[in-house]
Amino acid sequence: MTDEIRFATKIAVLLAADLPVWQRLNVTAFLVSGLAGTIPELIGEPYEDADGTVYLPMFRQPVLVFAGDAAVLTAAHGRALDRGLRPSVFTRELFTTGNDRDNRAAVRAVKRADLDLAGLAVHGPKNAVDKIVKGARLHP
Repeated sequence: MTDEIRFATKIAVLLAADLPVWQRLNVTAFLVSGLAGTIPELIGEPYEDADGTVYLPMFRQPVLVFAGDAAVLTAAHGRALDRGLRPSVFTRELFTTGNDRDNRAAVRAVKRADLDLAGLAVHGPKNAVDKIVKGARLHP
């Protein structure tokens, strides 16, 4: 019998539904790196195969990926901030930059209400994250 592991928290990524597949994958990778880099307790132990080869650790819990239109993204962004959660964000301007410095400058140049969000990621209590992504659908 396997013990079921239940998590009190949830990791959610919300993507703009109109992004091409390569952009969805790219945005997801960037967004979750923000969570992994700032919330160390999300990361589990390193993996090891039967030969003793050690691999990097990953998140300890599932990452749910959702899609929505611009209104859903904007609402989710506001709800995350209203609940005191700090999301990672990826704006459409970041597709035109080529490095971290320029990425941060592109976000810094735009007021919060005017961000053209391509995606966001958030970690928090399950019920709060469920309310944040309300209106989005699980990514197909």
